[in-house]
Amino acid sequence: MDVYNVHERLLPVPEREAGALIDSLASDGDRLWPRAAWPPMAFDRPLRAGAAGGHGPVRYRVAAYVPATWVRFAFSGPRGFHGFHEYAALPAGGAHADGAHSVLRHTLAMAARGPARLTWPLFWRPLHDACLEDSLDRAELACTGTVARPARWSPYVRALRALAR
Repeated sequence: MDVYNVHERLLPVPEREAGALIDSLASDGDRLWPRAAWPPMAFDRPLRAGAAGGHGPVRYRVAAYVPATWVRFAFSGPRGFHGFHEYAALPAGGAHADGAHSVLRHTLAMAARGPARLTWPLFWRPLHDACLEDSLDRAELACTGTVARPARWSPYVRALRALAR
């Protein structure tokens, strides 16, 4: 099963400012990862290529990193996750080509093999989607001081979280 999953948020800041949120990942001053509600993102060293870690049972290493622009994480777990996830700060383009707007995008691309063919759609995807929307809410809050339309967890996500406890 091939998986391609994208979450993005238009932010009223230049892409370098959105990219600074990526740079804060897994640090004491992390302004992007929703660690109050989800397992924290942590690595064995500061954010840079080769750092190993993850969040909760999801494990990965930093495959590539361009400060204030992009970071890619290559999965090492759970079993059956073969691919990557990444954050990128991009110019908004179109009506926002003034450089004062950017898009913060999270992309997950993987081949789900073995047990992940079942666990991705039933367990991991709903949790992933909720976590990423919470992350983009944090990005919007960091850039604007407010969140126009805060993400809400579905009853299914709430049930999965209760079962995981």
